[in-house]
Amino acid sequence: MYAAPTAALDPNRPAVIMAHSGETQTYGELDARSNQLAQLLRATGLGLRDHYAIFMENQLRFIEACGGGDRSGLYYTCINAFLKHEELAYILDNCEARLLITSTEKLPVALAALPACPKVTHCLVVGYGQPPRRLEHALIEDYDQALARFPATPVADQRLGIPMLYSSGTTGRPKGVLRALAEQPPEEPTAVMRFVSELWRYRAGMVYLSPAPLYHAAPLTAVGMAIRRGATVVVMAHFDAEDFLALVERHRVTHSQLVPTMFSRLLKLPAAVRARYDLSSLEWAVHGAAPCPPQVKAQMIDWWGPIILEYYGATEGLGFAACDSALCAANVERFGCL
Repeated sequence: MYAAPTAALDPNRPAVIMAHSGETQTYGELDARSNQLAQLLRATGLGLRDHYAIFMENQLRFIEACGGGDRSGLYYTCINAFLKHEELAYILDNCEARLLITSTEKLPVALAALPACPKVTHCLVVGYGQPPRRLEHALIEDYDQALARFPATPVADQRLGIPMLYSSGTTGRPKGVLRALAEQPPEEPTAVMRFVSELWRYRAGMVYLSPAPLYHAAPLTAVGMAIRRGATVVVMAHFDAEDFLALVERHRVTHSQLVPTMFSRLLKLPAAVRARYDLSSLEWAVHGAAPCPPQVKAQMIDWWGPIILEYYGATEGLGFAACDSALCAANVERFGCL
């Protein structure tokens, strides 16, 4: 979520737009608040390769909450916003987070989890609006009030930070994916970031529509790379099929990333509804996370054209598979299947 280059060139460019509320954050604002958060993290004692966590729903502050770590050499874990407090406590303790950023919506779950997380000494709450209070070992504080104490300038020892995300835990406990973190400046992306950005055909001036929860690896990565390209990112609080189409038309969206279930819900819309919206701005639609039924994939290509790109294996970064619509069409012609 490194916004500095675009903030320097075009500070008033919209960086993040919340789809349903219309709340907007410019690149100048995103860069300044990310710097303030980085300053706060340093002042709290978090140094290179230390860890903090984010537990909140899709909202305007989510991206800047990641941006502070991206420019201060930290690991940050974005946690499934629908976990119960026992599950949240396990991940907080396992990743060794020392600070938690949450929201008023998720605060009851966070407060129930914190007693089992002695390493967490600070909890910043978006929308809290109350004086700081101490809960056993953790200081609970309003996020905006805390940031306001710090300058909007980069920390003296800026370094690239990266997320440490967790598996879904379908086989036992969730497992953290800890990648090596080199000492490099934040403007220099990792090799994986560069590779995936080119694979997904990201470009300057793009408009990215994010329809999925940001705590998942794919949406988080996609949004982070879009911000690095100076894109405007439109974030849906939750997915609705017709709303998705309307947002593509309204914002002239060029790129998006979905999962097969979203494709199926889009295809179930009445033909008249599907035809109502202008989708001609779409350049690429990426999907992964689960196998896509061949008939769903074929119908999406028929509807949107050869702009569908499928991939697997990006979270771990140890192996990668991808297939674009041209390869799909060749397989259909040669083998009679996708």
